Amino acid sequence: MKDYVLGLWRWFVPGLRVKRYVLLILIALITVVLAFVAWARVGPERNNFINWTARLIEFSESIGFGRWGVMGLGFFGGLLLGVIGILGLNRSLLTAVGSSPRETVDIIFRRRALSRGPKIVAIGGGTGLSNLLSGLKSFTSNITAIVAVTDDGGSSGRLRAGLEMPAPGDLTDCYAALSDSPVLKELLTHRFTRGDINGHTFGNLLIATLAEHRHNFAEATQAVNEILDVRGTVLPASLEPAVLVAHLEDGNHVRGESTLATQRGNRKILRMQLEPSNLTAPEAAIEAIQNAEIILVGPGSLYTSLIPPLLVSDLRTAIQKSKAKLVYISNIMTEPGETDNLSLLEHVQVVVQHLQRSPDVVLTNNASLHPSTLEQYAKVGARPVRQDLDAVRMRGIEVIQAMLSKGGLAQHNATRLARAVMAYAAKKRLRNPFSFYFDL
Repeated sequence: MKDYVLGLWRWFVPGLRVKRYVLLILIALITVVLAFVAWARVGPERNNFINWTARLIEFSESIGFGRWGVMGLGFFGGLLLGVIGILGLNRSLLTAVGSSPRETVDIIFRRRALSRGPKIVAIGGGTGLSNLLSGLKSFTSNITAIVAVTDDGGSSGRLRAGLEMPAPGDLTDCYAALSDSPVLKELLTHRFTRGDINGHTFGNLLIATLAEHRHNFAEATQAVNEILDVRGTVLPASLEPAVLVAHLEDGNHVRGESTLATQRGNRKILRMQLEPSNLTAPEAAIEAIQNAEIILVGPGSLYTSLIPPLLVSDLRTAIQKSKAKLVYISNIMTEPGETDNLSLLEHVQVVVQHLQRSPDVVLTNNASLHPSTLEQYAKVGARPVRQDLDAVRMRGIEVIQAMLSKGGLAQHNATRLARAVMAYAAKKRLRNPFSFYFDL
């Protein structure tokens, strides 16, 4: 009781900028009540209800306001004072706790409105996945990104080799994509250019630091989700480092993600493998797949971003058993040294081969590309993915075509891509069919 009284008394301490607005709200309430009482007095049977109401009506008529003038002024004036008081009190309290009305609306919107969006699991890595996530976060906060952690080049490769941890680079990009803060996004992707940490990004070092401190990569990634308060959840595909191995048609194999494009040559890839093969997936990732309404694979590098998560046996089994709709998002262009000359159907066949489940839907771009863009890509050996749509449909797979590229460029537009996914969700009545057509 003592603590309650003390807490109540603190509201009256000078300088809180609360009492003035409370007083204004009380005045407004009294004014509205008195105006209502004056209105209730009207009528011969209520002439003696309250004496002052008669004088108030007489005064109103004497100054030309008529019978209802002062009462109406009091009623609407009281309402106006009440609104001013409530808004002032709201702004004062929010500012005192380091927030603002706009920020608070954004927080409530994210936690209430976006939390009703469809449960989506997005699988992949690289810029393709982070670009997809940056669009999806405007429509739903029920996003779980399951990210490839097999990168062995650059900052990720150095940290992986030195600390014997999964590669953090693609995780960092996904955290940045789901962040609501432009400053935080810039901070996570900042790359140092001098000293012993030359080449490392701050996000990679943050993940590595937490992994070293907690001696548990799963706890480290969960801690980053909590620290950054991103829209959704970012999880690694596996909790242990693994080497990506490509088995080629001539019987040889290429070890390491970063060497695949340079050492493969013209030899066809028969299958991909992870070493070791008995990797552990985060329990949260398995649970997210089990509860998902849509599972997205792509866009991204087929063999080095999309296939590695599918090779983790726990994840693969969960996807095979899941009742969620499986959507494969096709790349716009082939990737030199990795998917040279592969058609859309051949991309799908690679996914089916390693996942042992066929996509329910293939989402592909039908927007035309600028000739100058095609010319630039042709110089490095990249071509638009050949759209053998009828062959895909003959496999019992639904094909959805949409304008997904950025104004003639050979890159996915994040908002267009997210809208296409949400339109499919609405079509299947997975959620409110009207809520996905607005840029929230």
